[in-house]
Amino acid sequence: MTSRSQKIITASAIIALTLALLMIGYYVLSLMGFLLNVRDEPSNYSYENEVSAPPPKWDGKERVNILLLGTDIRSLRPNEAPRSDMMLVASLDPQTKSAAMFSVMRDTYVEIPGFFNSRANTALQLGGPELAMRTIGELLGLPIQYYVSTDFEGFIALVDAIGGVTIDVEKNMKYTDNADKNLYDIDLKKGVQMLDGKQSLQYVRFRYDQMSDFTRTERQRKFLNALASELKTGDTLVRLPSILRAVEPYIKTNLSLLDMSKLASLTYDFNLSDIPGMQVPPSELIVGRKVNGASVLSVDPVRLKPIVSDFLRQSAGVTTQTTAPSDSDS
Repeated sequence: MTSRSQKIITASAIIALTLALLMIGYYVLSLMGFLLNVRDEPSNYSYENEVSAPPPKWDGKERVNILLLGTDIRSLRPNEAPRSDMMLVASLDPQTKSAAMFSVMRDTYVEIPGFFNSRANTALQLGGPELAMRTIGELLGLPIQYYVSTDFEGFIALVDAIGGVTIDVEKNMKYTDNADKNLYDIDLKKGVQMLDGKQSLQYVRFRYDQMSDFTRTERQRKFLNALASELKTGDTLVRLPSILRAVEPYIKTNLSLLDMSKLASLTYDFNLSDIPGMQVPPSELIVGRKVNGASVLSVDPVRLKPIVSDFLRQSAGVTTQTTAPSDSDS
């Protein structure tokens, strides 16, 4: 190899390295700017009795649990806090590189620590995200370290920013709601299709059929699997800074920059396209009740927790035959 050729190769390597460092710096700065703006701080909402107890610590090695909260702020009065329209726990195990999801139905009747028994979706309104984390964590028997919350517009912005999500819509879905000038009406046709942000919101919100919230939570898990797979593609990673800018106004979280970096490096090796999911409460444990004239879904946490533990072990590839205690045992 001639001296001239060596110089050209060396110069090319330096240029490539410099560009790589600039790209890394750009991504780091984008992530830092995003985090500084989405880190939770006093909000415009007035939680009735906001809880600020620190959540359990995560050292990056043991299982980590993240509560995903979807809020509906459409009909709120000034300074009124929202309830959670969607509650989903993503559970990640660094040791087995396995993941699982738990969809908590919003009408699940639970004990809200420090308050009273009520629907699970009222915990956020009563005491903010920390109380919601503690409430759902005690129901499942899992320490929940982090939360990420967004509203309808944040969900729409995310899906549009990544260019849509391909979903097999299992049936025609139609519902008309005169609230908000019909902005959130639902009208989807059966079949495999690319859904934009508004259509995706229609898909995960639809519950106007015989199975109501039961099939809705299934659709939410199905959609999040497809979304996670889409977010991991090379094209999406290239557009990460613009995606972060699009969703930044709508996201709140207690994740730090270090936490985000640990989670990012952790999940890269995970199979995020087919995460097993479980409905909470599972159908075999649901007891329908009326409380103050309203229908709720009652479940015994003592019987639920071993089922949750079994599901996590199965998701990690560990076989188990543990069953929930019978009524006579509890």
